[in-house]
Amino acid sequence: MKIIAVIPARYASTRFPAKLMQDLGGKTVILRTYEAAIATQLFDDVFVVTDSSIIFDEIVSNNGKAIMSIKEHESGSDRIAEAVQDMNIDIVVNVQGDEPFINKKPLEELITVFKNDTENKVDLASLMFQITDKEEINNPNNVKVITDQQGFALYFSRSVIPFPREENVGVRYMKHIGIYAFRKQALLDFYRLPMLSLEASEKLEQLRYLEYGKRIRMVETEHGSIGIDTPEDLEKARKLIGSLK
Repeated sequence: MKIIAVIPARYASTRFPAKLMQDLGGKTVILRTYEAAIATQLFDDVFVVTDSSIIFDEIVSNNGKAIMSIKEHESGSDRIAEAVQDMNIDIVVNVQGDEPFINKKPLEELITVFKNDTENKVDLASLMFQITDKEEINNPNNVKVITDQQGFALYFSRSVIPFPREENVGVRYMKHIGIYAFRKQALLDFYRLPMLSLEASEKLEQLRYLEYGKRIRMVETEHGSIGIDTPEDLEKARKLIGSLK
């Protein structure tokens, strides 16, 4: 089973432009993410795929592997699919470019999902962890996910799901971590299918998979990550980097 990691890296982020090129303890956010993916030693290869010559040059000048997108893309999945469509691979792990604090264990758990999936019931696997703080739960920057009893995703939303009409009934709120592992064919199917209303409304690409009947196996982890969506997130990340030195 050949497994690669691909990091989609867009320069013009809507909420925080050029966030991937921000300094994080002496290195850019995107370079730290790339190096962290390699350091796991889980992958046969690691690539950054980008629409930006600035990001491309940043990776290549630091002896990394980068691919320039040919087309304009609405989502990271589209960008990755274009890059890997002619590669001889089985599983693609999408590592978000703004997630520089990659932990090896949950990535291993994602890969194990496919190694154990002898009946090919899983199209994608992704990560989630429990959140309990009400501010975190209500924050639309935190994507929430609910699953069935087998751990397959039912829905993702920026809203609070489930809505707490009745409290004290044992509901757990799960935050989605934007790291995915795909079967190559599921990724290529996504690339060829048009965006539908749920994805367009929430601006969450994983909803396209659900709308077209793909099965996303969620893996619960205790390893939360610092995704850099805002300048405030960057400051938190800088403090964490400082504490690790």
